[in-house]
Amino acid sequence: MKQDHILVVDDDTELRSLLGEYLGQAGFRVTAAADGRQMARALDSARFDLVILDVMLPDEDGLSLCRRLRAGSRIPILMLTARGDEVDRIIGLEMGADDYLPKPFNPRELLARVKSILRRAGCLPENLADEDVRRFRFQDWTLDTQTRQMLSPAGVVVDLSGAEYKLLRVLLEHANRVLSRDQILEFTQGREASAFDRAIDVQIGRLRRKLGDDPREPRLIKTVRNEGYVLAVPVVRQ
Repeated sequence: MKQDHILVVDDDTELRSLLGEYLGQAGFRVTAAADGRQMARALDSARFDLVILDVMLPDEDGLSLCRRLRAGSRIPILMLTARGDEVDRIIGLEMGADDYLPKPFNPRELLARVKSILRRAGCLPENLADEDVRRFRFQDWTLDTQTRQMLSPAGVVVDLSGAEYKLLRVLLEHANRVLSRDQILEFTQGREASAFDRAIDVQIGRLRRKLGDDPREPRLIKTVRNEGYVLAVPVVRQ
């Protein structure tokens, strides 16, 4: 059975040790790093299934590290912070984090979130099975379900994170139908859906930017007030 490998990046020596022991007892392989430099060395030397990344780090902060990591990798990221403000959570999600947990936290909650993220990263819901459709074409854009890449009208490849791919796939599967945040969460995350539906708004914003869709007057992904979102263009399946 595959043993998931987790990289814990936190400058608190005691917390690194505690997380290593706790997650190790839960069946995970754990590597620890104290800062961005150690994180980079660890990522160069081994393959990881999840990064637990503290926001408040010496030298380069966790949000910046998250942005750089997401630019070149789809590895799931769980952010930790001593600040529990919603704005911080939103910024973390905008940087590409998959989830966000404020300190202090219950280790059992951390473990539950880790397992949830790994389950979401490891498989797609049945309605997103890649063999159903090879490509979706919409407004001169193309989504390739094999590579999970998006091709712009100019022929430029646009990489999508795992969460962005699932979200766009759901919108394409249900084109011209209004989906509530709860429905989107259910389609993309199933039973693991979080009550923090603001995450959907953040992911919609990221997806609009990649599609060049003006958030003030979107042409592709439209907001339906008090209802949800709709991909309001024709979609061709191939």
